[in-house]
Amino acid sequence: MLCQQWTCRWAQPWALLLLLLGPQLVVTHVWQPQGEGNGEDQATLELYFPATVEYAVHVFNQRSQDSNAYKVVRILRSWKEPANGIVFSTELQLGRTRCGKFDEDIDNCPFQAGPDVNNTITCFFTIDTEPWRTKFQLPNNTCSEGSAE
Repeated sequence: MLCQQWTCRWAQPWALLLLLLGPQLVVTHVWQPQGEGNGEDQATLELYFPATVEYAVHVFNQRSQDSNAYKVVRILRSWKEPANGIVFSTELQLGRTRCGKFDEDIDNCPFQAGPDVNNTITCFFTIDTEPWRTKFQLPNNTCSEGSAE
């Protein structure tokens, strides 16, 4: 045996924890919150922001007249609003996908590419949330075609 019995017993829970949290750790390192604010606001942003972005894009796709789904290309700006509760504002660059907006696996759907069509939309969202209750509201949703560059 490569390790003593007492050290292997401790290695198993850590290995299981890494297997369970591995994908989440990758996502956490890929997305970095942008914006100004104190450490508490940044911690709140990191903890609850991904779910609010997912909600905003979901509502955008539901309300859209387009039959294709859109997904996030890039987070341009994001911050926590100074308000009672948790209110986020974010500017997202969304890209049109090849999938329908009611397809199940939009996250893995490729973006639609074409030199003659601009398949990018820039949207500003304000999301009021109580994520621990899975309660979200979208009081502001303003979009314009094209990239913000």
